[in-house]
Amino acid sequence: MIVIVDFGSQTTHLISRRVAEMGVKSVIVEPEKAIEEIEKLQPKGIILSGGPGSVYNPKDPTVDKIIFQLNIPILGICYGLQLMTHLLGGQVKSGKIREFGPAFVQLTKKRGHGNLSMLFNDLPRRFRVWMSHSDEAVKLPPGFCYIASSENIPAAAIADEKRKMYGVQFHPEVKHTQYGQQILNNFMKEICGLKLKKKDISINQLIEEIKNTVGKNKVIGAVSGGVDSTVAATLVAKAIGQQFFPIYVENGLMRVGTDKEIKKIFKEQLGITPVTIDARAKFLRKLKGVTDPEKKRKIIGGLYIELFEKAAKKVRAKYLLQGTIYSDVIESQGSKHASKIKSHHNVGGLPEKLGLKLLEPLRLFYKDEVRVIGKKLHLPDDIVYKQPFPGPGNAIRIIGVVTDERLRKHQQVDSILLSELKKAGWLDKVFQSFPVLTGTDSTAVKGDARSYGEVIALRIYQSDDIMTAGWARIPYDILQKLATRIVNEVPDVSRVVYDITTKPPATMEWE
Repeated sequence: MIVIVDFGSQTTHLISRRVAEMGVKSVIVEPEKAIEEIEKLQPKGIILSGGPGSVYNPKDPTVDKIIFQLNIPILGICYGLQLMTHLLGGQVKSGKIREFGPAFVQLTKKRGHGNLSMLFNDLPRRFRVWMSHSDEAVKLPPGFCYIASSENIPAAAIADEKRKMYGVQFHPEVKHTQYGQQILNNFMKEICGLKLKKKDISINQLIEEIKNTVGKNKVIGAVSGGVDSTVAATLVAKAIGQQFFPIYVENGLMRVGTDKEIKKIFKEQLGITPVTIDARAKFLRKLKGVTDPEKKRKIIGGLYIELFEKAAKKVRAKYLLQGTIYSDVIESQGSKHASKIKSHHNVGGLPEKLGLKLLEPLRLFYKDEVRVIGKKLHLPDDIVYKQPFPGPGNAIRIIGVVTDERLRKHQQVDSILLSELKKAGWLDKVFQSFPVLTGTDSTAVKGDARSYGEVIALRIYQSDDIMTAGWARIPYDILQKLATRIVNEVPDVSRVVYDITTKPPATMEWE
């Protein structure tokens, strides 16, 4: 087994997932309890996760230095590398150039040897990685050497091969790092001596877990037509049949035609017609004048729960099904030392006292894993590979106040974006695409007259698990067509900009 010490990284659970994919068990522990847990579990290897902290801030997490005396191989990732450097007598400083997103590393030969580090067995000398750091190791501890550098820092990876201690400043656990899985495999197999085998997701096990949890109780399900809630609902329907009651809340914040899509999906796939609650007026009334994105999310989350609790009383349901996935959890501060990014309506937006028990069968899965489950459930591709859509809907894609007029404006732009991408054959090639009403006005010239209208931003990107993302290289002629149609057809729009920021540092949504 591998012990993962969690310093609050957004991707700590993703490290655990990568380990599990190779058939190796892992346990995530808090740094304060790390030594106690390691002595009890006797792992073959230790991974120190990344995190938002700085090694020189006394309030940020650290670990007892005895961890380096246990003769267990250690891999430090990002903050883990910096902490290992600091605790073993090296030096860490705020970097002159901060790196967030893609970078390239060049492997370095070990000092006095002709071979590359064991950590990089069978890897090319140069490859792309995903960085997310502001500090860097500027002086290595005794016994360590550089084993990879980037354009901006010499300590992209370090090692003390004799003591089997390694550190990488990048994140091998994310899909956007080339050969990231191979690096983790090398650590586990070559350095820790573990036997690896591929692990599969068991649908029968998931269904049995739902049956055991629910028993004879009834479940109401929050469905939105997206892949997460549809896959979750399909699992529950197969597990408990007529004990399950799906509910769709029409909040007025969704894409055009969502209600019809949901009825079609559930009738054709599960033979169930979901109950629709029309609450458009209520949501708009509660959001009136609200501009803070966190308040928007909490208002929407609270309204959802209020409506679901009323619906649950009618059928005497005990559980509320949600399509929560792990990226929702971690961005809503899913671990002790994690930084809170935003409150997802079905995680951080929930009230403290909830009259229903939550049922979240997908809570520990990532988006790409949810799609695998959907395929195993024989759901059609147009559902399994459907673009994600946020629970708070267009409310968080409208910067500033949410009004009926701005909602119609957003839906019109959104329809143009989807139709043009579909027409050009790009809709199925990207992970997600949506417009943002930026709340910023700029000058335009329309019909030889001055016009002053809103700036629309387009966000189109590629991703697998939502934890990292890169912007989609849409051909210029398609972007030109989009900009022309949006400015010409949508009232009070002055110009269109294209967001080419990766995640990190940006999040998927603007709010």
